[in-house]
Amino acid sequence: MNQRLKSLSSKEVEDILRKRGFTFLRQKGSHRQYVGFVGGRKQQVTVIAGQKRFALGTLKSMIDQSGLSEQEWADSL
Repeated sequence: MNQRLKSLSSKEVEDILRKRGFTFLRQKGSHRQYVGFVGGRKQQVTVIAGQKRFALGTLKSMIDQSGLSEQEWADSL
């Protein structure tokens, strides 16, 4: 994992997704789903609302869902 990658809150993750062109799709309970296009492919990312900090493994999963590289994600901070 990239050394610049750090644990983030749900608000910070949502800010990164919006900055990268993702839009809010829907919410069920505390799970918010965002959709966007990366490299011409539709990507969907689920974010748990209200988290103060995500574990790095969970954050890595959201990065994978987004279709962005870890470097692209870190550059969005």
